[in-house]
Amino acid sequence: MARRIQITAGEVTVTAELNHTNTANLIWEALPIEGSAQTWGDEIYFEIPVDAGGEQGQEVVELGDLGYWPPGSAFCIFFGPTPMSRGDEIRPASPVTVFGKIEGDPTVLKAVPSGTAVNIEKAE
Repeated sequence: MARRIQITAGEVTVTAELNHTNTANLIWEALPIEGSAQTWGDEIYFEIPVDAGGEQGQEVVELGDLGYWPPGSAFCIFFGPTPMSRGDEIRPASPVTVFGKIEGDPTVLKAVPSGTAVNIEKAE
């Protein structure tokens, strides 16, 4: 069965589907999670109460990927290039574990400023 989450950041709400990594399992079990959006290029990230370590770290991710960044215990949402990107790629600061993907258009998250409250919960 698909595990879907709802991410609300200010006026923006998106849904995502989690994959079958151990990291996704740990995040699913920790829901609901609240945080404060930090932005880095076209990425939102914030610390979460999950210590998943590194798992299948990726240096480049795809538009709409959800990643877990071990150095900051951070939930990351990628919706475009970051300051580390080269060309059209989307590159995190260091490898992340991709644990899910936004459904629909992730670029709506460009409207979310740093400091915005973010709520993540299981979707109906």
